[in-house]
Parts: sequence; structure tokens; C-alpha cells
Amino acid sequence: MPPKPPPDAAAVSRELRSLVGRLRRRLRELHGPEDLAPGLLSVLLRLEQDGPATASVLAAAEKVRTQSMAAKLAELEQRGLIVRRPHPSDGRQRVVDLTAPGRARVEGDRFARREWLAQALQDRYSEAERARLMAAFALLERLFED
Repeated sequence: MPPKPPPDAAAVSRELRSLVGRLRRRLRELHGPEDLAPGLLSVLLRLEQDGPATASVLAAAEKVRTQSMAAKLAELEQRGLIVRRPHPSDGRQRVVDLTAPGRARVEGDRFARREWLAQALQDRYSEAERARLMAAFALLERLFED
């Protein structure tokens, strides 16, 4: 068993996890009156990031049952955000892909979140404080070094 981290490292860990979680929740809350549920948006984001996929692949990636994914896909298809086409080699399956409106939705949501965060940083922090945040990000990057 690895040694227990010192109290200051444990406190930083708690604060960082809490702050990142709150930021994620706040960014997820940014939406218009006809916004998609987070699970639906997650499927659109996955399709945009990973490309076309079958329902079973999406269900596994999203860690939901295939039946749950089928319901999500039906709603996204009804909204015109995805299209399902025959699988090129397996006639029993269909491949799901974003439509142009689906792609626009993902890009619009990403733009809204980016703009909100940039504006909040401008409004709530001085130039010197934003520079300190950038320095802190450089420190946090070390978390991902091998």
C-alpha cells in the first residue's frame, strides 16, 4: 500500500476535485430553453469526437445499457441531430452519425461554454490574477507527465 499523502497534499486534492467538479457542473448548466439532457449531449459529443458508431459501441462507451442508448438515439434522431445508416458489413446493425444540425449543436454548445468562461475570467479576475492562473495551469500539467 502506498504511503498516505501529507495533509497539505490531501487538502489540495480535495479542493481541486471540488473546484473541477463545480466548474464542470456550471458549464453543463449553460443552455438555452430547449437544451438537451446531459446524457443526450454526451452522445453527440462522443459522435463528434470519435466519429460514427453503432448503438452498442456508444452504449459501452457511455456505460449505459443498449436499451437506454436506443431511447437516447431515438430522441436525437427525432430532433434531427443524428442519422442512422445501414452498417457496411453487418446488416443487423446500423451506424449512427451526426447530421449537420447535430454538428452545429455541438459546436454551438462548445462556443457558448467557451465564451461564458472567457467572459467570467475577464469580469472576475484582473490581468495579474489571470497570469497567476496560467502559472497554476503549468503546475497542474505535471499531473499528466509520465
